[in-house]
Amino acid sequence: MANPPPGITDRLRRERGLTELVALCLANRGIHTPEAADAFLDPRLKSLSDPMILPDIGPALRRLFQARERNETVVIFGDYDVDGVTSTAILTEVLTSLGWRCAQYLPHRREEGYGLSQAGVENCLARHPTTLLLAVDCGSTAVEPIAWLNSRGVDVLVLDHHQLSDPLPPALALVNPLRSPGAAIDPFCSAGLAFKLAHALVKHGREAGLPGFDTYNLKPLLDLVALGTVADLVPLVGENRILVHAGLERLDGTSRVGLQALKRVARTRSPIGVYEVGFQLGPRLNAAGRLETAEDALRLLLCDREAEAHSLAEVLDQQNRERQEVEKRIAQEAGDRVRDRFDPDRDRVIVEGDASWHIGVVGIVASRVLREFHRPTLILGGDSTVWRGSGRSVSGFDLAGALRECSDLLEKHGGHAMAAGLSIDPARLEEFRQRINDLARQRLLPEHLQPEVRIDASVPLGALSLPVVADLRRMEPFGMGNPVVHLAVHGLTHARTPQRLKDQHWKFWVTDGGPPVETVWWGAGQRPVPEGRFDLAVIPEAGDYAGRRFLQLRLIDWRPSRTA
Repeated sequence: MANPPPGITDRLRRERGLTELVALCLANRGIHTPEAADAFLDPRLKSLSDPMILPDIGPALRRLFQARERNETVVIFGDYDVDGVTSTAILTEVLTSLGWRCAQYLPHRREEGYGLSQAGVENCLARHPTTLLLAVDCGSTAVEPIAWLNSRGVDVLVLDHHQLSDPLPPALALVNPLRSPGAAIDPFCSAGLAFKLAHALVKHGREAGLPGFDTYNLKPLLDLVALGTVADLVPLVGENRILVHAGLERLDGTSRVGLQALKRVARTRSPIGVYEVGFQLGPRLNAAGRLETAEDALRLLLCDREAEAHSLAEVLDQQNRERQEVEKRIAQEAGDRVRDRFDPDRDRVIVEGDASWHIGVVGIVASRVLREFHRPTLILGGDSTVWRGSGRSVSGFDLAGALRECSDLLEKHGGHAMAAGLSIDPARLEEFRQRINDLARQRLLPEHLQPEVRIDASVPLGALSLPVVADLRRMEPFGMGNPVVHLAVHGLTHARTPQRLKDQHWKFWVTDGGPPVETVWWGAGQRPVPEGRFDLAVIPEAGDYAGRRFLQLRLIDWRPSRTA
C-alpha cells in the first residue's frame, strides 16, 4: 500500500468534498491536486488532445483526401481481434459517410497469420484491387509486405499501436504513437487511434469547407471505441479513460442493431461496464476471428437490419461456445505439461507448444497458465513446419523486447511488453526456450515472480457499507492502469461455518465483533480456507438477491491476522 505525501488526502477532501476513502485511493494512485481529481472523476470529451500531434497524421490526411478527390477506393486492412474489428468498423463508417469509397479486408488467422502478412496482402489485392491501403491495428513491422505493395503501385498508410521494426516499414504514413516516445501521447489502442484519425478528418474537412463535415457527429462512434479499448487491455487513464467513460454510456443505449442483438445473446445487464465488455461482448466478437475469420463480427457491427443482426449474433454466440470448449481442452493439456516439468529455478519463462493446439486460443491459454504459475508464458500451436503462438508477461519483463533479442530464431514476432506473438520452426523451439529463459534470468527479480496483492487502503469492517460502494464507483471505469479498489480488513473471524459452492468457490460470513458481512471467494479451488483470526484483501460490492441489495465482499487473498 502506497503512502501519499502528507496533507494530500486532507486537501482533496477539503477542496473537493471527497470522502476520506476516495481521497486516499486517488492520492495512492498519484492524483495529488484538486484539478487532477476533477479530471479523473469527471472525464470530459472536450479535454481530448488535438489529433494533429500524432506522428505522420499530416501525410495520412493528405493522401486520404487525395483519394477522395480522385474517387479511389481505400481498402482498410484490419485485424481479427476486437480492437482490429472495431477500428475497421469505425473507419469504414466515417469514410463512407463523408464521401470516400472503401472496402475492408480481415485476414484469416490460420491461413494468413497475424497482421499485414505477405499472404494476407496478396489475397487482399486479389479481392480488392486498389492504389491505397490503410492498415489498421497492424503493419508496424511489415517491412517486406509493404515494400511489395509499393512495387505494385499501392500506397500504404499504417494506423497502429504495436511495437515498431528497425528499419521501419516503407509506408507513406506510419501513424503510431511509439514513433514519438517523448511526446505526451497516450497509449491508445487502434480503436482509439481510429477515433483520433476520424477527428482529424472531420477537422480538416471543416477547415476546407467541405459539405457534410460541419454537421458530422463523432460521438456515435464511441460505443465502438469503448469496445476496442477495453477488450485490448490498454491503460484506462488519460484520454483512454475519457473515451471509455463516454463510450460505455453510449454502448449502454446504443442504436446499432448489431450491438443490440449481441447484448441480447450475451444477456448483458444495464448499465454496461468494463466487465460486460471484457467478459460478455468482447469474447463473442473475438470468437469468430479466433476460430476462422472475423468477417461476421465486422458485418455485425456495420449491419442495419435486425434480422441479419440477430442471425449474426447467434452465430458469434455459438462460435464462442465452441471456442470455450477448444480453450478448455488445450488449457488442460498445456497446464498438465507445465505441472509435469515445471522447475521454478529453471523455468523463468514458460514455453509450451503442440501441433494440435488451435492458434486461435493460445493467447487465452497463455493467460490462464500465467495466472497459475506467475511466469511469462508463451503457448504455441500450428503444423509441422511453422508454429504460431501468443505470450503474456509479468511486470518487469518486456516480452516483445525479449522476442526481438531472439529474432534470429524466429520467423516473425511483434506485440507489446505485456503481450506478444511469434512464429517459429518447431525444430528451433528448445533453443528458443533456452535463450528466452537466459534473458529472463538476467532481468527478472524474485519479487517479479510472486503475485502481488495491491492494497489501496486499510479499513475497519464496520466502515464498509453500500454508500461506500457507491462512492468508490466514482473511480470507474476500472481496468488496466486503473485497477478496481482493493481494501485490507484486519482481525476477522468466521461468524458461521463457511459454505462450499460448486466445488470451486466459498461463501463466508466474517466479523470483527460487529454485524457479520457476507464474503465470497470465487475460484478458490483447493486453496485453504481462512481460519482462526485472519486479514482479508477484498473488493467491496453490492450483492443482490431476491430484490434485496446488501454489502458483499469479494475475497482476493487472505493471511493469518497480525493483530493481537
